[in-house]
Amino acid sequence: MKLRLIRWLVAPLSFVAVSCCLMAAQSSASSDASSQAPAQAPSGQTAASSQTTTPPASAAQTVKGTPAAASQGQTADQPDPLKRQLTQEQKKKNSKALKQELSGTYKKWLKEDVAYIITPEEVTAFKQLSNDEERDQFIENFWLRRDPTPDTPENEYKEEHYRRIAYANEHFGAGIPGWKTDRGRIYIMWGAADQIESHPTGGTYDRPQQEGGGTTSTYPWETWRYRYLEGVGQNIELEFVDPCSCGDYHLTTDPNEKDALLHTPGGSTMYEQMGLGNRANRMNPYAPNASPESGIESSKEFDKLETMARVQAPPPVKFKDLEEVVSHHINMNLMPFEVRTDYVKVTGETVLVPVTLQVKNKDITFVSKDGIQRGTVNIFGRVTGITGKVAQTFEDTVQVDVPPELLEKTMDHSSLYWKAVPLRPGRYRIDLVVKDVNGDRVGTWSRGILVPEYTDDKLASSSLILADRMEKVATKSVGSGSFVLGETKLAYPHLDGADGKPPSFKHDQRMALWMQVYNLQSDDKTRKPSAKIDYEIVNLANNQAVVHSSETTDSMGNVGDQITLEKTVSLNSLQPGLYKLTVKVDDNISKQQIAPSVRFTVE
Repeated sequence: MKLRLIRWLVAPLSFVAVSCCLMAAQSSASSDASSQAPAQAPSGQTAASSQTTTPPASAAQTVKGTPAAASQGQTADQPDPLKRQLTQEQKKKNSKALKQELSGTYKKWLKEDVAYIITPEEVTAFKQLSNDEERDQFIENFWLRRDPTPDTPENEYKEEHYRRIAYANEHFGAGIPGWKTDRGRIYIMWGAADQIESHPTGGTYDRPQQEGGGTTSTYPWETWRYRYLEGVGQNIELEFVDPCSCGDYHLTTDPNEKDALLHTPGGSTMYEQMGLGNRANRMNPYAPNASPESGIESSKEFDKLETMARVQAPPPVKFKDLEEVVSHHINMNLMPFEVRTDYVKVTGETVLVPVTLQVKNKDITFVSKDGIQRGTVNIFGRVTGITGKVAQTFEDTVQVDVPPELLEKTMDHSSLYWKAVPLRPGRYRIDLVVKDVNGDRVGTWSRGILVPEYTDDKLASSSLILADRMEKVATKSVGSGSFVLGETKLAYPHLDGADGKPPSFKHDQRMALWMQVYNLQSDDKTRKPSAKIDYEIVNLANNQAVVHSSETTDSMGNVGDQITLEKTVSLNSLQPGLYKLTVKVDDNISKQQIAPSVRFTVE
C-alpha cells in the first residue's frame, strides 16, 4: 500500500519537473533569438515574429547595420564621411596613388620597350600625363616622330626597333634578358656593328704599344667598331669584357679590365719588364714610372668618357633634310615666300584645300646650265591634325628656266606652286619648308587652319579667289592638275604678301574672280533655287562703291543647289589704291545671306 502511494506521488512530481525544464529551455531559446533580432524593428512587430531565427548571413548584416543606425541617431548633425570635402593634400595623395596605379599598364613600355631611345624630355612629359588616353596619344606621337616615311602605313623605325630587341634577347642573354645587357643596349640603340673582333674564350693577347706592349692572357672580350654613329662620331670602338666567363659582357673604357693576369705576378707589360713602368700605376699618366705610350693613351681618357656618354645617350631622331626643319620647328626666314590656303567643298565630309606658294624670282639663285639660266627650289610640306597625326605630306620641285638675255627682266616676276590636299573638316597645322637648291637657303612657314564644315542646311561658299585670268580645260583634265578647280584653270592666282599686303594688280589689266556657292534651297513647286548675287567693289580710301553689278540664278539657266561664279573685271577705270570686292548672295527661299569679301590693290 505504501509502495503504491509512493508511486502515485512520484509520477506527478516527475511530470512537474520535466515541464519546468522544458519551460526553462524555451525561455533561453527565446532570449537568444531576441538578442539576434534587428535593433530597428517595426513598432508593430509581435513577440512571435521577434523570436523568428534568421540565417547566419542575415545576422551578420544586422550586426553591421546596428551600430551605424545607433550612431546615426546620436550624430545626426555630423556630415556623412563619404561626402566630406577633401583637403588639397588629400587630393594630391589620391592623385598620386591613382597615377601610380594607372602607370602599371605603361610601365613596361617606358622602362623596357623604349628605355634606351626615349629622351629625358620625353620621359618627363610622359610622367606628367594624367590619363590613359593622353598616354596612348603620346606613344602614337613618339613613334610618329621617328617614322622615316610618315605618309605610309608602315613605321620602319618601330619595326626595326622591336626586331633589335628580339635579336638582343636571343643572342645576348646571360642570366638576364638580352636587352638588359650592355651588348643588347648598344645593339638596340645603334644596330649591328660594322666589324666585330670576338674572343669568346679569351686566351693569349699581345698588347699594342699604347697599352704597354707585352703578352698576357685575357678574359672573353669583344670589340665592336662602327664607322659612323650619328651624334657620336666616326671610327667608334666599343670594348666589352666578360670577367666571369658567364656570357655577361659589360662595356668598359679600361683596356686592362680584360687582362686576366692583372692581379697575378705574370702578365707584365714590356715596359714593366724593362723597369720603365709600374703595374700599380699602369695607365696613370701622372705616375713617375708611367711609360710615354701609356701617358699618351691616358690623356685621351676624357675623350673616351665623352664618347661613352654620347653612345649611351638616346639616339637622335632621324629626319630627312627638309623634314627635319619641319619637325624641329626651326624658324629660318632666310628665304621669304608667300602662302595662301583656300577651301572648296568636294562632298559633305571632304574639303579640297589648295595650298598656293609663291616665291619671288629675285630670291632664287640661278645657275647656267645647257645654255639657259636655271633656278631650282625644293618644297616640303606636312599637314597634321590637332593630335599630331600626319594627314598628308608632299615634296615637289619648282624649276624655272630662263634665257640669259631675259634673266634680269624675269627677276621682277614670281614663281608659283600649287598643291591641292583633300581633308576632312577640322583643325590642322600646315608646315612648309622651301629650299633654294643652288643658293642653299631655307625658309619656313607654319600656320594653323580650320577646314570648314559645309552642312546641308546652311548657305555657304568656297574661298573667293582672285587671278589674272581663267581658262577652261579639256574634258580629260577636269578636276586635275595644278591651279585647276573643276573645269576651270586659274592663271596666276594672286596672294597676300608676306608682310600682310593684299594682292596687287596693274591698272591696265583685268582681274578674274572665282567662287562657289553651296546649299541653295529649291522651291517646292519649281524645284529650282532662287537667289540674287551682287558684286561690288568699294574704294577703301573714301568707302565709295566704284563697281556694282547683279545677276540671279534665273539667268544662269538650269542650276542646282551649287553654283560656280566666274567673273572678269576691267581695272582700267580704277585709280591706284586699296579696294574691297564683296560678293553678296541672297537665297530667296531659305532667306539666308552670305557676303564674302577680299581686298586688293591697284597699281
